[in-house]
Amino acid sequence: MRLTVLGGCGAWPTADQACSGYLVEYAGFRLLIDPGYATLPRLLQHGTVDAVDAVLISHGHPDHCADLNPLLRARGLSDDPPPPLPVHAPHGAVDAVLALDKPTMLAGAYRLHEFTPGDRFEIGPFTTDTWLLPHFVPNAGLRLTTPGAVLAYTGDTGPSPDIPRLARGADLFLAEATYVHQVPTGDAPYLLTARLAGQYAHQAGAARLMLTHLWPGTAPEAAQTAAAETFKPPIAIATPGLITRL
Repeated sequence: MRLTVLGGCGAWPTADQACSGYLVEYAGFRLLIDPGYATLPRLLQHGTVDAVDAVLISHGHPDHCADLNPLLRARGLSDDPPPPLPVHAPHGAVDAVLALDKPTMLAGAYRLHEFTPGDRFEIGPFTTDTWLLPHFVPNAGLRLTTPGAVLAYTGDTGPSPDIPRLARGADLFLAEATYVHQVPTGDAPYLLTARLAGQYAHQAGAARLMLTHLWPGTAPEAAQTAAAETFKPPIAIATPGLITRL
C-alpha cells in the first residue's frame, strides 16, 4: 500500500498547503480519500483524473470534499469521458457538492454509494471498516485493510474510545490534530490535539503516526513535539507530496 499526501491543512487551504486529501494505491487500484479544497491540482501532479478508480469521503465538510466537484467536471466534461467514478460517502455528505451543478450535467460522471458509519464494505482491493466518530457533522473514521497492511484514518473527530479501536495495530495511523495542546472549549468535543492523537496512537499500538488537519499557521514542529509526549516516533506531518509506503 502506498499513501501520497495531497494536503493536510484544516479549515481552508494556504498558499503552500491544500486541505485534506490522500491518494492510496494498492495492486494498481487508486483510491482518493477526502478531496478537500485545492487538492485537485495536487492530484494532477501524480496522474490524470481518469486514473482515479474510486473516491472515499469521511464527512461532508468542504475542506474534505469540495474538490470532488472539479474532479467530476474534469472527467464528465472531457471529450472522451471515463466510466462513472464510484464515490463512497456517508448519507447526505456530498449533497451540497453535487448540487453545485444541475443534476444532468455530471450525472454520468459518478455513481454514488452512500453508507452509514459503522458499515463494512469493499472498495477494489481494500476492505473498508468505518466507525462513527464525534464531529460537528456525521464523520466516519476509516480503516483500510489489504493482505499486507492497514491504514487507519480519523477523518475529523473529537475524543472517543473508538479511536484506539479504529487504529489498533495499524501500520500507519493518519490522525487529525487540529490543535497542538488544547482545543477551544466550544469545539473540544469535536476536534483533537496533536498530544491526544499521540496518546491514541500509543494505546492502539500503531507502528507509525501521521498528523493531519493542522490549523492554518500551526508550526509542524510544535505538533510533532506534542505528539511525541505520548507516542514514540516516527511521527510525520501530512504535507503535499509526502509518500509513505506501508
